[in-house]
Amino acid sequence: MTIADIKNTTQSKMDQSIAAFKNNLTKIRTGRANPALLDSVMVEYYGSHVPLSQVANVALIDSRTISVQPWEKGMGAKIEKAIRESDLGLNPSSMGDLIRVPMPAMSEERRKEMTKLVRNEGESAKIAVRNLRRDANESVKKLVKDKLASEDDQKRAEADVQKVTDKHIAEIDQLVSGKEQEIMAV
Repeated sequence: MTIADIKNTTQSKMDQSIAAFKNNLTKIRTGRANPALLDSVMVEYYGSHVPLSQVANVALIDSRTISVQPWEKGMGAKIEKAIRESDLGLNPSSMGDLIRVPMPAMSEERRKEMTKLVRNEGESAKIAVRNLRRDANESVKKLVKDKLASEDDQKRAEADVQKVTDKHIAEIDQLVSGKEQEIMAV
């Protein structure tokens, strides 16, 4: 493995960490409705648990209401039960075949809890990026130790890896502040 390979691998792994962080952010509730909020809900379907999106169509009715349209007639009650029992604090109501999931307004205290959760997720993402930086630096040091690269190459590689790390951490900070503003907006 060359220094260029190490840099490219580290860059792609850091990009994957950012993508995973963005995915986690979509699951954190804000005041507005978001169909991705129900992605974590699992519904019992013929004896096995499957994601809600595999048994129903999930869409927005308006900014505060999610609609869930089951694909099979008998699934409405099971979907409703799964949403109610999820830890999202949602109370669905069915209207014929359509299930409406209104988003309750969040209290100021709940908003502050959610911002703390966002900050914790952001910190976890930063730790993942820093661990990738450490792994890359150790790989470069191993190349120098095995006499496959010079110490000057090591210094340049560590500086490049640090620049990539700084860029990714800045992106995480930007995502965290954007999500906090979204949560605190009434």
